[in-house]
Amino acid sequence: MDSILALLFAILISYAVTPYVIAWAVKHNLVTDRTKRTHPAHTHEGIVPRGGGVAIFIAILLVTVLFLPLNKIMIGILISSFLLLIVGLLDDRYDLSPYLRFGANILISAIVIGFGLGIPFVSNPFGGVVWLDQWRIVFDFFGKHSILVFADIAAIIWLTWTTNMINWSKGVDGQLPGFVGIAALFLGILANRFVGHDVSAQTVMTFAFIVGGAFIGFLPYNFFPQKIMPGYGGGALAGFLLGVLSILSFGKFGTAFLILAIPMLDAGYTIMRRIKNKKSPFKADWGHLHHKLLDIGWGKRRIAIFYWLITFILGVSSLFLEGIEKLTVFLMIAVILFAFIMIIERMKKDSL
Repeated sequence: MDSILALLFAILISYAVTPYVIAWAVKHNLVTDRTKRTHPAHTHEGIVPRGGGVAIFIAILLVTVLFLPLNKIMIGILISSFLLLIVGLLDDRYDLSPYLRFGANILISAIVIGFGLGIPFVSNPFGGVVWLDQWRIVFDFFGKHSILVFADIAAIIWLTWTTNMINWSKGVDGQLPGFVGIAALFLGILANRFVGHDVSAQTVMTFAFIVGGAFIGFLPYNFFPQKIMPGYGGGALAGFLLGVLSILSFGKFGTAFLILAIPMLDAGYTIMRRIKNKKSPFKADWGHLHHKLLDIGWGKRRIAIFYWLITFILGVSSLFLEGIEKLTVFLMIAVILFAFIMIIERMKKDSL
């Protein structure tokens, strides 16, 4: 019951706060104006406020403090989320270098790891687990501390990946908050099966519902025609917190890959395509899946709903599939998606 109440509170607070964030963003010139600033990946028209991550973070912070015990890990998550928001606001205002943002993502991921989050093992889809906590470095610094080398490195890589990967799938109105909200809810439901660290299953589920609610409450203002964009802060928060939730509920990496298969595969394809074309993986372009769907005539509403429906279907599937089955479905989606992309590319060439 607490999880449902937390979800409703997060939705209401996010929804109520967003109009004030829109006014604040306009007042402080946190806007995107395509007549003054061109960006190869942007799809919007006119002047649109950025900084939607502020409303999302406020909702998450308030409802978390209201409903959850603030242990060491939860405090670390909130501090790291706040730092990500600051980076996002600086980017919304000054258009930071993608390399600087990437470095900040690594550092912020390391900070939350320092508060006790880590990946001591990962599930093997063929059975059993792969342990990552075998190499421990113990040192004295105002008391005894230890570093689980492989576990902590794996967590930093995972969080940096999810932070960037999810952020890339926010190019169309309503796209990101919809599928992120759905994914968070399914991760919360699945958290009751098995959790780790010193965070109870109920706490993980409630936090997942809070995250999902904050993005769902923001959605009406971001759906076409959007009144505010999530900004880098909103997109980075989405990826970071989904990554955190998959860690808190040990063994949910396969589930996260499955539920987020479309943005995961899109990000992987984008990186390979840019490297193949001898471009930086960080250099934005008009080449993501949502751009390709726009090129063949799909509307923004249709693209956003497509992302929501696929995420929902894969979320339901994750409730019933086991390790090797999740891997099989993920690989099938990869084949279908890449074939679809090749067909779109051929259609574009034929139309020229």
